[in-house]
Amino acid sequence: MTTLPSDTPPNEGRGVSPAIALYSILAFWLFYAILVTARAALMGFGSPLELGARRAIVTVIGIVVTWILYLALRRFDHKPLTVRVVAGFSLAAPCALAMALANYYMFNIYDPVNIFPGGDMKPGDMQDHDILIGIVEDTLSRYFFLAAWSGLYLALSYASEVHRTERRAAQLERAAQQAELRSLRYQVNPHFLFNTLNSLSSLVMKDRRDEAEQMIMSLSNFYRTSLTGDPLDEVPLEEEVHLQKLYLDIEGVRFPERLTTRIDIPPALLSACVPGLILQPLVENAIKYGVSRTSSPVTITITAREVGDLLHLTVSDDGDKPPSHADRGSGIGLANVRDRLSARFGAAGRIVYGPREGGGFAVDLTLPIVRRGC
Repeated sequence: MTTLPSDTPPNEGRGVSPAIALYSILAFWLFYAILVTARAALMGFGSPLELGARRAIVTVIGIVVTWILYLALRRFDHKPLTVRVVAGFSLAAPCALAMALANYYMFNIYDPVNIFPGGDMKPGDMQDHDILIGIVEDTLSRYFFLAAWSGLYLALSYASEVHRTERRAAQLERAAQQAELRSLRYQVNPHFLFNTLNSLSSLVMKDRRDEAEQMIMSLSNFYRTSLTGDPLDEVPLEEEVHLQKLYLDIEGVRFPERLTTRIDIPPALLSACVPGLILQPLVENAIKYGVSRTSSPVTITITAREVGDLLHLTVSDDGDKPPSHADRGSGIGLANVRDRLSARFGAAGRIVYGPREGGGFAVDLTLPIVRRGC
């Protein structure tokens, strides 16, 4: 079983992180303190220092109460959004009542004379009914304040969930792309091995031991080279061309009178990095359509040239029976190469193919030149 890598533990990552929650709580209550202080200054309340100190105490209590609200809301992070909304606006009510009681105590019970030195209000002057009305009104006012923070929490929580889902989707897409690249890398035509074994059997039956031994060595080297290393890694063009030479040497035993190969690559480009086995499907197609379908000699040519900051790789043949449109549409070789170039280089990786003037078929790959990292 393949485990998809993740940057978050399976039971974490939901909801709002404690740091973000704390910052939002501090911002809300700082706004509250500034707003109430400005209101007191405009209304000309006396004892500004005493009022400010008690207001600071109420603000700290509000921060603690809101943090408790946050801890309670976190318990609903795995619930459906509707349940979380109901919980958010319901839990804000007792928190608002606690804040109203704390505010009443600080400003109406704890030494109110010091706050209003010239006033008539003293402890016990207010009727129970008036006290209750005042607390209810303050509770309603603070409920909307805390409900607003709950709404903010739900919005942040939803945004975090969306971000986590997008990150997970990106991980899945990246894993799928890597799996696809590995699949494409290892997708060597099985008919090649079948035909090679048939040719090897024929050599053994004709007692052509030296050729059979050479073919076995070439086949061993080809598969050892092609299956070694990470399929997602790039290789120097020199290594990729060497691998295709091994492949063509094996096919040369099947078509000793028909197959000729030519390599035309400037030495300066041999160190350029290319996706591993990117030329394999192109050479396979050249053998399948250019060589095996004709009795005439065919030359398969692999060339490379530098145009600006782009590398052009071309695999061509001069066979007299190039693949038809139906052949190209049903095959997976060219689609394989196109998908790998697109996955690795995006729009900078392109493939162009078609019949050559004078006969044969050519495939041209365009990709950025990368000379380091492979």
